[in-house]
Amino acid sequence: MTELEKCNAGEPYRFDDPEMIARKTRAIQECERFNAIEGTDYAAQYEQLKRMLGSVGERVWIAKTFNCDCGKNIYVGSDFTGNHNLTILDIREVRIGDHVMIGPHTLITTVSHPLSARERREYHAWAKPVTIGNDVWIGGNVTILPGVTIGDNAVIGAGSVVTEDIPANSLAVGAPARVVRQL
Repeated sequence: MTELEKCNAGEPYRFDDPEMIARKTRAIQECERFNAIEGTDYAAQYEQLKRMLGSVGERVWIAKTFNCDCGKNIYVGSDFTGNHNLTILDIREVRIGDHVMIGPHTLITTVSHPLSARERREYHAWAKPVTIGNDVWIGGNVTILPGVTIGDNAVIGAGSVVTEDIPANSLAVGAPARVVRQL
């Protein structure tokens, strides 16, 4: 298997592989194009998002500065707002439902690295998909870690670190995020 095939299969892979580097380089270029568009030229921003992401629904807006690792692994539903400084490390798939709002300075990451220093020196990584349901509100400065699913109608409080799945209709806060009540 190639390193990309290993990654897509959920197996450990080497991120210094030329195919992995080429994919990241393309994403850097696409993000630079997006971030260079005039801040009020919403039509041009939307067209660039449609070119760079896996799929984009209607009425999707992401503020500057937006960064990602691949782009084509991001699938966004309709009526989406991603506020300033959104970073999505989409080595694996990130699926975002309809009517989702994400606050500023939020990180969604599908990738992680080994605890072993030796393995990190050998450029090893692993990745798991992230899924965000419909009608979700994610506050500012939130971090969502690999493999997490956030259910429909959930709210994630500002500054939270989401390390585990959050059920639908829940308010979760803290580091690590814990459900504090049902909505």
